[in-house]
Amino acid sequence: MNRKDATQKIVDAKVAKGLTWGEIAAAGDHSESWIVTALLGQATMDRSEAEKMGKLLELDDEVVQALTQIPHRGDVMQMPPTDPGLYRLYEMLLVYGPTIKELILEKVGEGIMSAIDFQFDLEKQEDPRGDRIILTMNGKFLPYRKW
Repeated sequence: MNRKDATQKIVDAKVAKGLTWGEIAAAGDHSESWIVTALLGQATMDRSEAEKMGKLLELDDEVVQALTQIPHRGDVMQMPPTDPGLYRLYEMLLVYGPTIKELILEKVGEGIMSAIDFQFDLEKQEDPRGDRIILTMNGKFLPYRKW
């Protein structure tokens, strides 16, 4: 089974069981953001991690096996994205990306932030003027090297 079909079965099982991503992640050994990334087909679980999710979501072995396959990362959407929530993240990168790059260069040096040695978190902050979303991205600095 391919990762896209497996992802749809996982989302269907989540909805059918009435579970939140947080409840699903609580059954695993990693952060909520990593587990959701894996269940949505963009990270690889080992067999025991996949089996835990399979048991919780009552997934067949074909879906569990798909969770252990190395995915083609980044091919889940067209660019630019058309979904409004995803487009806003893209828009943030277009507007603030040059600033982020300049500040990395100035504060850390010539290099990039890893998307491999990386983690992120999302929190809701209640605010009487309208709730806020806090995204934290934490990636290893990878300096450009000379040879």
